[in-house]
Amino acid sequence: MTVTEANTDSGPVTVSARAAKRIAAILSKEPAGAMLRVAVEGGGCSGFQYKFDIVKNRETDDLVLDADGYSVLVDSISVEYMNGSVIDFSDELIGAAFKIENPNATAACGCGTSFSL
Repeated sequence: MTVTEANTDSGPVTVSARAAKRIAAILSKEPAGAMLRVAVEGGGCSGFQYKFDIVKNRETDDLVLDADGYSVLVDSISVEYMNGSVIDFSDELIGAAFKIENPNATAACGCGTSFSL
């Protein structure tokens, strides 16, 4: 992925055009007001892993990103681990999945959802 494919909104985390399109498709089938929450949690084979949830409520300290008119939330602690990251979506022959291009990750596992700092 290149930077030109990402939304150019200034901020610590951005959403690529491909991811925004897929997020909009997913959330359009959910009840009104649904948002996608992306978080970093301890675990996975490399120490940290990304978690994706559909939620109805946001916290006051959430980073709120726009994805084709839908909201993507990242909590303030996760933002620290994801600073400079791009949330992308890959649709390949072997499967479709959200991918996070995280410049802070020093290692990642083959599944693409686990990383270490």
